[in-house]
Amino acid sequence: MTQRKCILLSLIIITSLYMNAQTSPAGRYANVNGLHLYYEIHGRGKMPLVLLHGGGSTIESTYGRILPELAQTHQVIAIELQAHGHTPDIDRPLSFEQDADDVAALLQQLHIEKADFMGFSNGGTTCLQIAIRHPALVHKLVLVSATYKRSGMPPGFFEGFPNATLANMPQPLQDAYLKASPGNTKGLQAMFNRDVDRMMAFKDISDVDIKSITAPALVINSDKDVVLPEHALELSRALPHAQLIILPGAHGECIGEICSENTALPKLVVSMINTFLK
Repeated sequence: MTQRKCILLSLIIITSLYMNAQTSPAGRYANVNGLHLYYEIHGRGKMPLVLLHGGGSTIESTYGRILPELAQTHQVIAIELQAHGHTPDIDRPLSFEQDADDVAALLQQLHIEKADFMGFSNGGTTCLQIAIRHPALVHKLVLVSATYKRSGMPPGFFEGFPNATLANMPQPLQDAYLKASPGNTKGLQAMFNRDVDRMMAFKDISDVDIKSITAPALVINSDKDVVLPEHALELSRALPHAQLIILPGAHGECIGEICSENTALPKLVVSMINTFLK
């Protein structure tokens, strides 16, 4: 093969990889606490709505089915946190507290003084840490399948993590990561390792800290959720100004998360969220 053909082939390969890895038209990056943080802005509204995905997830895998609906009435700022999706990992531990500080630093860069926050699963726990560590930022909270105590998960849940491997990660979540970061199998493994380590190290958030959250909160859980409905009730009672919704289905089904069944629930939930955020 001639040198010219080699160069041409290389350009074609590079262009192909770029096209596969391109971000959403709404996507952009910010340098935050040493992290090259990816986020997207969609829609318009008076009060920004910050979306935080679940563990092992991306913006699209958690919120792909409802983000367009939410963006019709809100300015949505969706973020991919450390090691997830388009945001690369860096040499520091992953924690809910650090994620909270990263989100707060991003909003400071964007000159946003107050916002609504919605988090699913691990993203819900991060929302709680934002409200505890940066209370002035929070207008309202939407907490979907959020955990604040280890007892909120089924018996044996945490004991399974030491033996977990990438093969245990749902294939749709693996595919979603590789869609955001094509060919980056090392990044996929790093994300998995980070999430496993974080869950193994997870400690209860104290009732004192939860009761310090003064922002109105909407707690949403499913009756067959991995997060126990009893825990959602406990969280809603510990938060000073909370409402609780228990819906039928499994983890993430109420918002159309990628591993869940495709049902009519997400449209209903979006309607309830919009009513709450008004």
